[in-house]
Amino acid sequence: MSDLSFLALPHVAKLHAYTPGLQPTEPGWVKLNTNECPYGPSPRVAEALRREIGEDGASLRLYPNPKSSPLRAAIAQHHGHGLTAENVIVGNGSDDILNLLVRAFCTREAAAGFTFPSYSLYPVLVEIQDGQSSVIAFDRAMKLPLERIAASKARAFFLTSPNAPTGVAFTNAELERVLASFPGLLVVDEAYAPFAKENAVPLLASHPRLVVVRTMSKAYALAGIRVGYALAHTEIIDLLDRVRDSYNVNRLSQAAALAALGDADYYATVIAKIKATRDRAIVDLTIRRGWFAYDSSTNFIFTEPKNTLGETGPAVAKAAYDFLCAHKILVRYFPSHALTASFLRISVGTDDEMLVLADTLDTWLKTQNA
Repeated sequence: MSDLSFLALPHVAKLHAYTPGLQPTEPGWVKLNTNECPYGPSPRVAEALRREIGEDGASLRLYPNPKSSPLRAAIAQHHGHGLTAENVIVGNGSDDILNLLVRAFCTREAAAGFTFPSYSLYPVLVEIQDGQSSVIAFDRAMKLPLERIAASKARAFFLTSPNAPTGVAFTNAELERVLASFPGLLVVDEAYAPFAKENAVPLLASHPRLVVVRTMSKAYALAGIRVGYALAHTEIIDLLDRVRDSYNVNRLSQAAALAALGDADYYATVIAKIKATRDRAIVDLTIRRGWFAYDSSTNFIFTEPKNTLGETGPAVAKAAYDFLCAHKILVRYFPSHALTASFLRISVGTDDEMLVLADTLDTWLKTQNA
């Protein structure tokens, strides 16, 4: 077979694609590895999709609204704080928005900054652009490195808050300190903000270099629909629109997102349920088992497994991961860095799913004494 990679641009030939969590196709798995919502979307979503398709599907022959204009207006109204449709851009998932930001602001000469650990898509997007990365590492304490971010030479700095994979949230006071000292664009990736106590949206009115990125995959249970958006100053939105693909959000996705935004009460109940399950699971892990877990402001938990000898570390985390996988329970394991290799990231599932997880972890510990 011929090697055709020589035809590609040199930086593309060296790329390593983003690796998402496993998506099993056979039934029977307890899937706690990709931070999906454990509950379905609002019933209004299915109704909106049926209306959009119609009896004969004729509407699908037509292009969607090119700017997702009704959805932009609805998002602005949803968030308030003086935002208008001109402060919103919508994408094919928040990954599309992040890609637009890298495309518009980052090159070899204008670095993209981000912390580690954080969303592992960031460096992939930078490499696709043949850009330069400026990485600032957290230590185990997960305190925001304000001075190092301020001193960064990055043109745009991507900060996941709450952080993934740890779940640690950063306060608006901390973000304002960054905005006061960092001269570039601060992109606060708030994929998990609906589960947190605070978010950065109120800061937009007084900070034109702030961009807030959101997704409807997590709290809104629309991961399969692919809708994300950014909130920012109108000049930033205009720049992103210049590099946005035409018709980047399809008709069905726009209809589903509009319907979801129209059912605030349903999602308030879902989010409260997930947070309650999360908090009970953290108590089980930290109090009953004595494991370390970060205080999570998300719909997942980042915890450090401990075996019956009281040992922790990469080998222990891998053993727990393998045991769970063998029992058809999927969580995430990030072995490639010392800061994450001793931990597992566990998405919050239903109460029944979390009970299965707890029972299986109990079995894992018992097998070590057999």
